[in-house]
Amino acid sequence: MFKGIKSQQAILSKLGIEKLNPMQLEAQVAIESMDNIILLSPTGTGKTLAFLLPLLKELDINCFEIQNVIIVPSRELAIQIEQVFREMGTGFKANAVYGGRSGSKDRLDIKHRPAVLIGTPGRVADHLRREAFKTTDIKTLVLDEFDKSLEVGFENEMREILDLLPRVHKKILTSATQGVSIPGFVELTKPVTLDYLDEEISQLAVKMVIAPSKDKLDTLLDLIAHLENQNGIIFCNFKDSIQRVSEYLLEHNVSHGTFYGGMEQGERERALIKFRNGTHQILLATDLAARGIDVPEINFIIHYHLPNKSEEFTHRNGRTARMNSHGSAYVLHCAEETLPDFVGNLPVEQLTKKPLQERADWSTLFISGGRKDKISKGDIAGLFFKQGNLSKGELGVIELKNDCAFVSVKSNAVDDLLPKVNNTRLKKKKVRITIA
Repeated sequence: MFKGIKSQQAILSKLGIEKLNPMQLEAQVAIESMDNIILLSPTGTGKTLAFLLPLLKELDINCFEIQNVIIVPSRELAIQIEQVFREMGTGFKANAVYGGRSGSKDRLDIKHRPAVLIGTPGRVADHLRREAFKTTDIKTLVLDEFDKSLEVGFENEMREILDLLPRVHKKILTSATQGVSIPGFVELTKPVTLDYLDEEISQLAVKMVIAPSKDKLDTLLDLIAHLENQNGIIFCNFKDSIQRVSEYLLEHNVSHGTFYGGMEQGERERALIKFRNGTHQILLATDLAARGIDVPEINFIIHYHLPNKSEEFTHRNGRTARMNSHGSAYVLHCAEETLPDFVGNLPVEQLTKKPLQERADWSTLFISGGRKDKISKGDIAGLFFKQGNLSKGELGVIELKNDCAFVSVKSNAVDDLLPKVNNTRLKKKKVRITIA
């Protein structure tokens, strides 16, 4: 039992998981018995749960200060880990802090101390610098996706974090990338490395699609048509490229979302929500989407541009064919371009000419009330079924946030539904329901 809170089996059952995989089982034993652990395992194999479960056993229910800190390279990964922790229903509090979120929200959240603090390097360093909380009870530090958080751009913040956490005695580093050097300031003494990068039987097929010219837009459209009604991510290297490709797809009525670093945090979250719930089956993204985002099973990824580093090529490809499922990665290439060595020799995929299919038949609705208003997913479903007269097949994924909710609904039902449910009460709150 976790300090009388909940058994591991009860947590797994709540998450809908029958049993842990071999990597998670070995990680659990290592984290419980060793002080310095490096966990290497492909994207989508369950590393988050692999370190959260054993960390729970170390939490003291009678301690009212932060006990564990988890550092992540992106806002999306911070939010994802916070969500997983909340869904575990442990009885302990966790909060995510990250750049792009107001400092006042952070301060409000951590005023009532979480047992686990999750955050990006800059924001965590800022709170430590301001002495926003005591550090005497923080004994464990996790660096998730450490190959990114220990890059040169984060070095000053990471040095500062490690200096300001003098009581840490356990360090856990995770990555889906092999051969990353760990700076000396991390002070990782005789670490135990669990390497599962070569254990997984890859179901990923990587193929090349030849474009007749450097302007690959027509070939991209042919490839999307060739893939028919599947969901996937198209990777570009620059925001300007995403905007150009997006305009072209819109001209050809291809529904899609966009995801890149220059977007406001709220826009990024909504793009992922619409991708998860089926409103968009295609996501145009930079390498920000190559790791640490919570998205559904993806059938394909397309490299509209190839990344500069082999590690990012691996991470991009790792978004599909996860947990032994099948998936395809396509490299769009024209003869004038030079292929980097890390791509290797790829079979060429011959595209069969197909018409573009209608894709999205789901719309996303925004509800101006959430968890803090005591609203549940059942309350929302009840409102849409009873007052909105939806059938079960017309209601899709419901995502409940702290102060709002997002619901996918069959597009052809929206116009009739909204007048029936907008400005009505859910629990004690009058809510607005609009198209997101």
